[in-house]
Amino acid sequence: MSGQRKNPQARDRTIGAQLKAVRVQQTALNLEAAAQAIGWSAATLSRTENGKRHITSEDVAVILTTYGVPAAQREELIESARSGVQAGWWSRPLPGVLPDVGTLASYEASARAITTWTINSIPGLLQTDKYATGIMVSDGYGPQDVELRWLARLRRQGVLPKVDYVAFLHESAFHQPFGGIDALREQLDHLAQASARGLNVRIVRGRLPHRALLHSWLLLHFPEAPPVLYAELYESGVYLHDAEVEAYENMRSVLDRLALSTAESRSMIERLRERL
Repeated sequence: MSGQRKNPQARDRTIGAQLKAVRVQQTALNLEAAAQAIGWSAATLSRTENGKRHITSEDVAVILTTYGVPAAQREELIESARSGVQAGWWSRPLPGVLPDVGTLASYEASARAITTWTINSIPGLLQTDKYATGIMVSDGYGPQDVELRWLARLRRQGVLPKVDYVAFLHESAFHQPFGGIDALREQLDHLAQASARGLNVRIVRGRLPHRALLHSWLLLHFPEAPPVLYAELYESGVYLHDAEVEAYENMRSVLDRLALSTAESRSMIERLRERL
């Protein structure tokens, strides 16, 4: 329990859910009694079961030993925790790239479905090099930082063929020519091609409820763990869990009703491209 821990990642949600299932199904311990037996606080065990803290293989060993789990099952779960630590490039963040980017990448790589809502820009998973560079330069980043941040973003985009992806974009996103008109033209071409490849790119037009205009967000659904909501801030991000996610699930339903269809959105993108 000592020493500096890594930020929680997607694999921690899965492991935490497995540990909770073991406690509920294979022991008679409630949360408080289990925490006391382990030698932790109830708050620490609760955060562990909900994937809100990084879970080491040592944590898993201590918990399962306390619960008296059979050796074969215990070793399987410990090995799962151990092998998941170095799951991808995000476990070794790039220099100059915020650690939070690696955390987000781990969530995206483990998700079965991703929904994003953006108001004033194209979502990162759909950005082109010139457009993304334009955003980063406008934020004041130098050439080296821009290159590394783009590389991280490009690696994140590798999840798109593997997940059920839906991007809701407010029409105002198309009136911000980050990187210049040529960059926006290239970006619109990329969006049209992405839509033609089967990615769900849907435009929301006109007025919206105020709550939809507060900020952009990214909603992730997982095979074996509850959904997570990510809201990007200027130099960091915020993750919401459990009951906090429900309002965004409802917002997703609202956007689904208001948005143009994928085909209608692609036609609008192509018309916008022709006018540039």
